[in-house]
Amino acid sequence: MSLTSLLIPTYRHMLQTLAGLLDKACAQVSAEEAEALLSKRLAEDMYPLSSQIRFVCFQAQEATYRLRILPIPDTVMQIALEGRNAGEEPGSIADVRSRIQEALAFLDTLAPDALDAGVEETINLELQDGTLFDMTGEQYIRDWALPQAYFHMVTAYAILRNQKIEIGKADYVPHMFDYLRPATVS
Repeated sequence: MSLTSLLIPTYRHMLQTLAGLLDKACAQVSAEEAEALLSKRLAEDMYPLSSQIRFVCFQAQEATYRLRILPIPDTVMQIALEGRNAGEEPGSIADVRSRIQEALAFLDTLAPDALDAGVEETINLELQDGTLFDMTGEQYIRDWALPQAYFHMVTAYAILRNQKIEIGKADYVPHMFDYLRPATVS
């Protein structure tokens, strides 16, 4: 399996799932309540839903630049900044939907082998506090990029569940229905 064939479908699934979760939330509450969901958190010291969504959008794009040893564009860094500031400025449902669609459209521009050469590249990851990590592309994907994206994805799901949005496991993994063996459904 190539790195590209692992990452791009995985990030696409996450982004499409987020869009589906938002659709379900918006269908269950008023427009005003849906907008208010963006400011909800699981704990006071955690980022709100709006941030969680933006961070998944950021992760899906950031990894592709790092693996191609390209600078991360300011437009992509802006998404991370929006996420960090979403406690004060959560934006709107339209804003986060737009970020999801932009990330999906970006992933569609990548060639089928776009990330494969990055597996052995050295990735230098610097956190906001100045902490530095040096790892290979493979280690970066396995130990940072995918876990980070899943963390924010699960947190977004958990915030919606915590806010009484009726979603379940099937809403978290809707892509699995592509593999469903019909005779096994009761």
